[in-house]
Amino acid sequence: MTRSSLWLPVLAAGSAALVIAFLGGSMTDTGPWYQGLTKPAWQPPGWAFAPAWTIIFALAALSAAIAWRDAPTDADREWVIAMFAANGVLNVLWSGLFFTAQRPDWALFEVAILWISILVPIVVIGRYSRLASLLLLPYLAWVAFAAFLNYRVVQLNGPFG
Repeated sequence: MTRSSLWLPVLAAGSAALVIAFLGGSMTDTGPWYQGLTKPAWQPPGWAFAPAWTIIFALAALSAAIAWRDAPTDADREWVIAMFAANGVLNVLWSGLFFTAQRPDWALFEVAILWISILVPIVVIGRYSRLASLLLLPYLAWVAFAAFLNYRVVQLNGPFG
C-alpha cells in the first residue's frame, strides 16, 4: 500500500464520523421538553455526553479504518462500509426519535437495534482484526448504558404521544 492509500480510510472514516456526529447533534435538543423529563439520579451530568461521544466516535472511526485496511477481500471491505454506515444511520435515528420526535418509547425499541449494529461488526471484523473489534467495545458499553437510561426515562415519564 502506498502512503496515501493508508490515510484514505482514516480520512473517510473520520469524515463520516463527523457527519454522523453533526447530524445526531443537530437533532439533540436539551431544551424545555428534555429538561422537563424526570431522569434517574444516576444520569451523568449534561456536560459528560459530548466528551463521551467524541471519544466513542473517534474510536469507531479508527476501528472502521483499521477494519477496512485489514479486510482480506474487497467484499469484506464493502461489508465494513455497510456495517458502519448502517450503524451511523441508526445512531442518528435514535437522536431523531428521542429528541426531535420526543418519543423516548420509540427510541427504546430502536436502541436495541442500534446495540446490535455495534455487536455485529465486533463479531464480524473480529475474525480478521482484533484491534478494530476491541475499539468498538466502549461504544457497545455506552449504548448499553444509554439504553438503560432510555428505559428509565420511559418508566419515569411514560406514556408518550
